[in-house]
Amino acid sequence: MKEIAKTRKRRTTQAVKPPGKMPLELLINGGKYSLEVEPRRSLLDVLRDDLQLTGTKKVCNMGECGACTVIIEGKAVYACLILAVDCEGQNILTIEGLSNGEDLDPIQQAFIKNDAFQCGFCTPGQIMSVRALFEHNLSPSPEEIRRAVSGNICRCGAYPRIFAAAQAAAKTYTKMRSKKT
Repeated sequence: MKEIAKTRKRRTTQAVKPPGKMPLELLINGGKYSLEVEPRRSLLDVLRDDLQLTGTKKVCNMGECGACTVIIEGKAVYACLILAVDCEGQNILTIEGLSNGEDLDPIQQAFIKNDAFQCGFCTPGQIMSVRALFEHNLSPSPEEIRRAVSGNICRCGAYPRIFAAAQAAAKTYTKMRSKKT
């Protein structure tokens, strides 16, 4: 019994050192970013705090609201739920990467034209979810649009306008694609 007590005491008196920073290279919006981060940090925190890409919003930080949605390798992902170190070597697209200078992406234009936001806090996540849908389906049904943004909470209730904006943007993307071919 005394041996067990000594072992337990020894374990509790050892200092635990948190992991230090590690080098990381992220591919974001077509650019390459080299930085050092603690391995426990989320992609959301690295985007906002280290890279100043603040269009991706931090709201619930628990993967429930969708405001932090980014696209990683063509899929919509909650940036608050993924570690930055797990994203190394993968293509990441944030809301900042959609526009080309002053030229907005058709989805962004459709959100403005259809007044698909009120407070605007959920808007970047909504737009990124629609963009991820379009990467796989340029002719989504209303149900497919609803499903694509179902993980994004709009507390203002602008869903009908969000759906209308997504449908309008799909038409624009389809026209753009047909002009290229």
